[in-house]
Amino acid sequence: MHISEGVLSPPVLITGWGLTLIGLTIALKKLSHRKISEVAVLSSAFFIASLIHVPIGPSAAHLVLNGMVGILLGWNSFVAIFLGLLLQALFFQFGGFTTLGINTFNMAFPGVISYYLLKRFIRGENQKLSFISGFLAGFLSMLGAGFFTALSLYLTEKKFLILCETLIIAHIPIAVVEGLVTGFIVVYLLKIKPEVFKNEG
Repeated sequence: MHISEGVLSPPVLITGWGLTLIGLTIALKKLSHRKISEVAVLSSAFFIASLIHVPIGPSAAHLVLNGMVGILLGWNSFVAIFLGLLLQALFFQFGGFTTLGINTFNMAFPGVISYYLLKRFIRGENQKLSFISGFLAGFLSMLGAGFFTALSLYLTEKKFLILCETLIIAHIPIAVVEGLVTGFIVVYLLKIKPEVFKNEG
């Protein structure tokens, strides 16, 4: 999922930074003191989950938890994922600093979409509906991240088309796993800390 340094064209990199700065600006305006601890915890979860990855050309596939982060944080997922990616670039050279903007957008934006589409269906009184909503958040956010990563590569160079197709296909089974993990986490959180789903993101 991380796109490495030296792969993308300058226009794609600049667009990625522009979109991420917009996302971060909206997120920071919405970020309350009460929400900072949640952002820190979910940034840590994202950091750990995405450390284990399988290389696919100039990118890689791995658990992201961007659906989980998106459902809980909304726009603040831009902050959590940006910090996680920044630390991974600093300590492990995953992704890079020039690609930090586009990598953040590719993983955070699908989570924000999931927040607005699915969070309303996550309710303590209906665990089945909550699990399905969590599954869809994880599944669609992972596929969305794969799609935006593939689109970034395709907009850089048309010869990446086959790689883009491979990237999206490779993310389908990972998206299923991500959906199941997110669904179970949602149901578990509804049992032990349901108030986390009442916060506005």
